[in-house]
Amino acid sequence: MPIKPDKWITKMALERRMIEPFEPRQARKSDRSTVISYGVSSYGYDVRVADEFKIFTNINNTVVDPKNFDPNSFVSFKGDVCIVPPNSFALARTVEYFRIPRNVLTICLGKSTYARCGIIVNVTPFEPEWEGIVTLEISNTTPLPAKIYANEGLAQVLFFESDEDCEVSYKDKNGKYQSQTGVTLPRM
Repeated sequence: MPIKPDKWITKMALERRMIEPFEPRQARKSDRSTVISYGVSSYGYDVRVADEFKIFTNINNTVVDPKNFDPNSFVSFKGDVCIVPPNSFALARTVEYFRIPRNVLTICLGKSTYARCGIIVNVTPFEPEWEGIVTLEISNTTPLPAKIYANEGLAQVLFFESDEDCEVSYKDKNGKYQSQTGVTLPRM
């Protein structure tokens, strides 16, 4: 009988340090109040957004160029609640550090609590043998300012395990985002 997905995630997190820090159950409360859930879910893991943000600003009238990104396009902010301006976005990072096995690929999707408020989370897949802190892109699609709560759930990571290891992993390719530890801007 195959291992259940939530048990597989727990096993991999504990044996291989796949997720650190790791919350083995879905947390919905903190010492202070109810929180947007994080931790192991039925088929994935709900990640928390850390308290470090880079909020997009057009103060310098810069053109967004992925090949030559101007870091002055962001204002850095650290705090328990980040306000993302209307029709804008912020970059943030996960609390968790990931080590993806060679036979696993992940997809990360925003949590429905935020999506139903017009806040969209975008994260590229974590390729086999990628490791690091995840950079999260948070888009506020509404005409109003939007609150993002640090140290609470923001997105869910879904894990896809293959029967065999991949031929070439992210680590093998010396990927430019390997072992990132903070909010990481575009690199060329």
